[in-house]
Amino acid sequence: MLKANNQLSFCLSSHASLFDVLIEKNNFWRQLKDMVDFSFVYDELKDKYSSTMGRKAEDVIRMFKYLLLKNYYKLSDRDLIARTRTDMLFKYFLDYLPEEVNLIDPSLLTVFRRERLSNKDNEEETSTNLMDKLIAKTVEIAIKEGVIEVKNKLIQDSTHTNAMYQHISPREELIKQAKELRKTVYKIDETMHDKMPKKRESTGLLEDQIEYTKELLNLLKKDARFTTIPAINEKINMLEETMNDTEYEIEYSKDKDAKVGHKTADTSFFGYKTHIAMTPERIITAAVVTSGEKHDGKQLQKLVEKSQENGIEVEAVIGDGAYSEKENIEYCEENNIKLASKLSKFVTHGNSQRNNNFEYNKDAGMYVCKAGHMAIKKAKQGTKNGMCGDTRTECYYFDVEKCKHCKYKEGAKYKTYNVKIKDDIHIKHMDYMETNEFKELYAERYKIEAKNSELKSNFGYDTANACGKNGITIQGASALFLANIKRIIKLKEEKAKNNG
Repeated sequence: MLKANNQLSFCLSSHASLFDVLIEKNNFWRQLKDMVDFSFVYDELKDKYSSTMGRKAEDVIRMFKYLLLKNYYKLSDRDLIARTRTDMLFKYFLDYLPEEVNLIDPSLLTVFRRERLSNKDNEEETSTNLMDKLIAKTVEIAIKEGVIEVKNKLIQDSTHTNAMYQHISPREELIKQAKELRKTVYKIDETMHDKMPKKRESTGLLEDQIEYTKELLNLLKKDARFTTIPAINEKINMLEETMNDTEYEIEYSKDKDAKVGHKTADTSFFGYKTHIAMTPERIITAAVVTSGEKHDGKQLQKLVEKSQENGIEVEAVIGDGAYSEKENIEYCEENNIKLASKLSKFVTHGNSQRNNNFEYNKDAGMYVCKAGHMAIKKAKQGTKNGMCGDTRTECYYFDVEKCKHCKYKEGAKYKTYNVKIKDDIHIKHMDYMETNEFKELYAERYKIEAKNSELKSNFGYDTANACGKNGITIQGASALFLANIKRIIKLKEEKAKNNG
């Protein structure tokens, strides 16, 4: 049965004063613990547990806190529990006593990630709801602390995250990690060259590589020299966790949910996009996770509505050219929201063709088909003042060899997609782009680029630490939550300094 209390409470301990001695008042994790009532996590996940079946469950709030530490410090489950036994900051944040050493088994964390934070009927539902709840909680705190205004502007953009396996199979990932582990071992004992298990890389079979990995781990774990050296032991634990996850998801040849996205016409990535809405104070108010090929502009309405649900009265949306498509201009106009997005001559979704099958990539200046293939060239057609009026279109050409699964004219050299160059609403938006109001709003767009960089460099959001959309959503929920809390703390300090 789960505990229904808002936070875990300390039992009396004669050593509790150690926390005040060792952990500074301005420590981030201490401030996070004091600032946030984590009972909303219990409310979100209580249906995942049974009060009448099975053994007594570990407190769900503590399990969630473990997850925050794991993602931030990039630790395996085993190393996270091992560090908690000796790290007073970890114990304080997790509501353990200073002298407590009988902690949870690492396997419980694995079960928590795989089963408690997923839904077999709709595996994205629980993780997405959790992300929404975490962001909503931080927005609530930010408004309560007076560091952001309720009536506010939203800056929108997406940040990409590389998939865990990056176009390589789990087998190749195991090979890579095993190689790094062996290299570290050889630095300690070169004679281990002759003792290592025989490699099976030439067979090309995942099962053989798993078997080799088990033999390697068994050999090294029997030797106390290696398990007592942190640099080697952490690699052992990470390889073992990767192998266990691979066995669990053995049908994967790569991340099935990840897709190729294009940053420019010549550069691409394999993974996911997290679409973000943020206030000028750099507080994230909403997020949507998609596969890498999805168009940024298609998420504008969702981000606005999620932000409104979180208590923000949206006055304006600021974004790059990807957000200036016709549907977004119309949506903002209907809802009395100013749209500060520069109208690109390429963002012209006003035609009558199957628009949902093609999405525009503003970085590459090309359309991408539903299968994820990018056009290879483009050309203008039609006239401005013809007998039928303005018939100008932009024609995008796709490589037929990549489109054989689609229907196209027999013998055709290219598959094409045409878009109308201008619409009346685009002309109206071009006039708005010349106003001082537009220019002042657009001048704040740069702020979200710094936020994207922060998520990657400070919160490890450049690469997924799990396979599948559910995994990256959980990782994103943790990263965005911690980023918002850090920003709120900084804004509170600045506010106190200015008022002081």
